[in-house]
Amino acid sequence: MKNIVIAAGYATRLGELTKNFPKPLLKIGENTILGRMLDDIDKIPEIDEHIIITNHKFAGIFEDWKKGLHYCKPITIVDDGTETNESRLGAVCDLLYAMNKLDIDDDLLVVAADNLLFFSFQEFVDFAKEKQTSCIMCHEQPSIEKLQRTGVVELDKQNKVLGMEEKPQVPKSHWAVPPFYIYRKADLDLVRHSVENGCGKDAPGNLAHYMVKHTTMHAWPMSAGRFDIGSLDTYHEAVEKYGKD
Repeated sequence: MKNIVIAAGYATRLGELTKNFPKPLLKIGENTILGRMLDDIDKIPEIDEHIIITNHKFAGIFEDWKKGLHYCKPITIVDDGTETNESRLGAVCDLLYAMNKLDIDDDLLVVAADNLLFFSFQEFVDFAKEKQTSCIMCHEQPSIEKLQRTGVVELDKQNKVLGMEEKPQVPKSHWAVPPFYIYRKADLDLVRHSVENGCGKDAPGNLAHYMVKHTTMHAWPMSAGRFDIGSLDTYHEAVEKYGKD
């Protein structure tokens, strides 16, 4: 299984902090946002490589960061060739770019690189092995306002995904979908042809939404929470709350 980290965005909402520096490599205490995530994923036996897809503007920074690391699994940095937010490929196209460039034909763990997580991805991998399908994560979100800004899924009693909507005005459940996914090797042909068949390009949830319509998927209810670093305020909050961990 390959761990693919989507890290090609320009994080414009963080202003000067990320104008010339990638958000995933911002420090939270002595570690980086991405480093905290890889510390967990690197321990998963099924994972044999970390692939980080970034943009041309930040690729050199990721390469320098990589030199000081000592993970068990190798790290590959993929440069998508873009240099501005206006020319970005979008998360789905970045995933397809990395898959094609590296000729990937393996199960995939696909993660966004701007969250602090309070559970292990091993639980997610084990869930996908049990279900033998591609999988998404989900968590209960009581706020209708927040549900209207994210992906929302309907599930049956076995956590099979019955339907998914992106940013619904009238959510059909309280199950919100964070940006973490497992796509099985058997479904990679669907992934590869998703954009040409109408899948949205920008957010990683666009691909999950497309896949739900074309293959069987299950959703793992997160066993603990996460902290999404999406703005300057939430970054400073993360440093204050978790920088001493």
